[in-house]
Amino acid sequence: MIIVSPSILSADFANLCNELKVVKNAGAPWAHVDVMDGHFVPNISIGVPVVASLRKATDLFLDVHLMIDTPIKYVDQFVASGADMVVIHLESDTPEMIHKTLARIHEKGCKAGLTIKPGTPVEEMAPYLGEIDMALIMTVEPGFGGQSFMADMMPKVQWLREHTSPDFLIQVDGGVDAKTAPVCKAAGANVLVSGSAFFKAEDKSAFVSGLMA
Repeated sequence: MIIVSPSILSADFANLCNELKVVKNAGAPWAHVDVMDGHFVPNISIGVPVVASLRKATDLFLDVHLMIDTPIKYVDQFVASGADMVVIHLESDTPEMIHKTLARIHEKGCKAGLTIKPGTPVEEMAPYLGEIDMALIMTVEPGFGGQSFMADMMPKVQWLREHTSPDFLIQVDGGVDAKTAPVCKAAGANVLVSGSAFFKAEDKSAFVSGLMA
């Protein structure tokens, strides 16, 4: 089963409530929420209050991607705000603290995910695979939407699929559209984040159906 998670980073921020309805009406079960602090990545997006508002406005599964330093300082707040999955970056803290942060997310009753930047070897995720519900492979440099898909990240997806169970969630984020989705799925990804392509699609239901096929 393929899960499509439209990224609200590409949505109309002045109209987020309706944009969430668009996502749901298109048949996508998840919404991807990018949180950036301006330090870990060179951009600032949204924080806890917006996630809480999104939670009030939708029953979509909220997939919250924290592109922030020392995420353990904030995971309690994001879980309390209504995140269903909190994804942290392997590069955002020391190995010891990454283990502690993943454990904390689970302690708070939330699903935990781990992701890496394109320059990080996928093998560095190995010590954490037994502690996460999803692994995310970035196919663009994190921080901005609308970038081009990095096909050379697909061996990382393949490595994860070879080292996890058949139904383990492997997400791909960055430049995913009707042309690149088949490449991601062939490599073993089963969760596809799509931002610009989804929100620019004239027929969003057909777009989602195409990615899920």
